[in-house]
Amino acid sequence: MNQRTRWSLPKHDYWSTPFAESLLQHIDLRAGLRILDIASGHGIPAFYLAEQIGPTGEVLAIDLSAGQVARARAIQGSQLPWLRFECMDMRSLPADLPTFDRITGNLSVMFFRPDRFHAVQGLVKHLAPGGQIVLTFPSYGTFDSLWQRVDQAMIQQGLIKEREQFQDYLNERPSANDARGWLEQLSFERVEVTEYPLEVTTGAGQDFLHHPLLRGGFLDDVYECFEDQRCAEEFMMKIAEDVKSFTPLIAQRCVLSGWKKN
Repeated sequence: MNQRTRWSLPKHDYWSTPFAESLLQHIDLRAGLRILDIASGHGIPAFYLAEQIGPTGEVLAIDLSAGQVARARAIQGSQLPWLRFECMDMRSLPADLPTFDRITGNLSVMFFRPDRFHAVQGLVKHLAPGGQIVLTFPSYGTFDSLWQRVDQAMIQQGLIKEREQFQDYLNERPSANDARGWLEQLSFERVEVTEYPLEVTTGAGQDFLHHPLLRGGFLDDVYECFEDQRCAEEFMMKIAEDVKSFTPLIAQRCVLSGWKKN
């Protein structure tokens, strides 16, 4: 693998970069590969992958968000011409899309809902025989100390309806065993599922409620359990004042890797 130069993973991204680092520990890279990178966002790790495979290879990086694609293209400019960013839904890829040697997806599995297995099955149709798929996602167990505190508070406050919705959210999260099962059902070889803990630090009060790694997704799932958002805000403020009861906050970086049979 070539030495990293211009397009190393950004150190200031405290969520995407650690997951991408775990992805890179499991992917087999070499010059000339054709890679499909799904849920590519603004290019972590698409830029890195493109630099590693070099101009004899190709990276197609896709994302459903036109804004993310535009941002990635602006970062790219005229560099790495063998890397393309396109707006595309990974759950319904065009039938005429060619096959790739590698399919990667950093923090992608959360977007596979409602039927994650069907989404993976559709993806691997575009993986060449002998090719590798590597996906990362925060697996079941991520922030469990926080969810236990939320559940406890809902019980204490008699929030029956809200707790039912919250339990539905918790039970829907994919586990490492779920991920392994997807590839095993598809008869993949050398299936590996590995989890790496990642501590997310936060202060109390507003620091917690508006933490960039929490409010943009995880905490919103709690708010959505409430019909009255004022009640949700009061409920979450009490949680936020009690961060010592559920810190440290640990995310599980799960890496799913497997090889398609020749």
